[in-house]
Amino acid sequence: MSYWRLLGWAGLVLGITPGYGLVARGDTGATVNWPQWRGPSGDGVAAGQNVATSWSETAGLAWKCALPEWGASTPAVWGDAVFVTTHVDDRDLVLLKINRQTGQTEWTRQVGQASTPRAKPDHKSGDDRGQQKFHLTQNLASPSPVTDGEHVVVHFGNGELAAFDLDGNRRWQRNLQTDFGKYSIWWGHANSPVLHAGLVISVCMQDSCRELGSEPFPSYLVAHDVVTGEQRWQTPRMTAALAEHCDAYTTPLFWQQGPRQEMVVMGGQMLDAYDPLLGKQLWSVTQLSGNRVIPSPIAAHGLLFAIQGMREPLVAIRPPAEGTQTAGDAIVWSSDKGTSDSPSPVVWDDLLFMVNNDGILHCFEALGGKLLWRSRLPGSYRASPVAIDGRIYLLNTTGLCTVAAAAREFQRISANQIDDDTLASPVMAAGHILLRGRKALYCVAPAGH
Repeated sequence: MSYWRLLGWAGLVLGITPGYGLVARGDTGATVNWPQWRGPSGDGVAAGQNVATSWSETAGLAWKCALPEWGASTPAVWGDAVFVTTHVDDRDLVLLKINRQTGQTEWTRQVGQASTPRAKPDHKSGDDRGQQKFHLTQNLASPSPVTDGEHVVVHFGNGELAAFDLDGNRRWQRNLQTDFGKYSIWWGHANSPVLHAGLVISVCMQDSCRELGSEPFPSYLVAHDVVTGEQRWQTPRMTAALAEHCDAYTTPLFWQQGPRQEMVVMGGQMLDAYDPLLGKQLWSVTQLSGNRVIPSPIAAHGLLFAIQGMREPLVAIRPPAEGTQTAGDAIVWSSDKGTSDSPSPVVWDDLLFMVNNDGILHCFEALGGKLLWRSRLPGSYRASPVAIDGRIYLLNTTGLCTVAAAAREFQRISANQIDDDTLASPVMAAGHILLRGRKALYCVAPAGH
């Protein structure tokens, strides 16, 4: 078992999560806080028992809270506080705080106003380059909020970045398009911010348009003080990619390589890592293939797992300790069998699970890449799977959540239907499952309740 995997499971027991300090745990060691996109470790893995495997619109729910429509962001949870962003009537950019115990909305704050620029889901050329146009499956409320238990930070697709305290008082606000230039990403900015050691870190990976002869649009990482909003560092991240290949909708991942904690970023045909305190690049793996990237990377067993974009291969990478390495030297194994275009993969023990947009669920040996099985699930998928207590939870776009065993043979445990469109990934907190739909936020009660 790798150093990182040992550290991760020690964190689940001790309540220590990289980048977040102490994380509240229940008496059984269950994950209580889900502070960011894909949970405490950013990889979709949760600790806990007594999580339900059966529910519906009429059974197994603790509560259902109507949401102003709509958004695709995942809720962030700290204790009894659930934070959700939404884009109301294609005008108001809104943050809501909902009580996890009661399902009641405690407060609503407007962060700004903007409309979603739309385009047909087709190839761009000419004057369309340099203009972000959102895909029909998302709007300005796609980035997920992040919280450290004192602040909740939100980011919207028009560049608004704002921090509130848990009582709803706005502490600061700025706009990244105002600070660093307009977004040129093809299908709408959707990267979620992360927190580390008092810093809010945001990424922007977008079409440079440099081959068109104009001033290149920048890709970059930027960190702000979570208390004051003051900029602490900004690092350019220009790669060799061109056009849509520059685009990435991924969220940074923290992992431990030896004694050093690193922030890993995937996109622009490159996987690289940074010192999150200083913004200094530590290493890079270049010459990856693929187009724009939606799935975020994950880490396990000393490897980084990334999907190269536009259904290009899933790769397991052992990165260098420093410097630049080409993909051919860094890739341990790869698979091009039915690769995901949107959902991120998840690892449970020594198995890696990936569902693609068409509902084909794959199970690989994480260390060697051997494909153990494939099975078709109903519907299409955009949400990333979650692993807990030896099970994988897979939510399709029409509210059907399949629960499967995290095992070397396919075992369907249950299939659970709610009446909503579902693009956001499931959230696990204190034995509850939170499912964010277009119309409502659902809270599934723990097993036996």
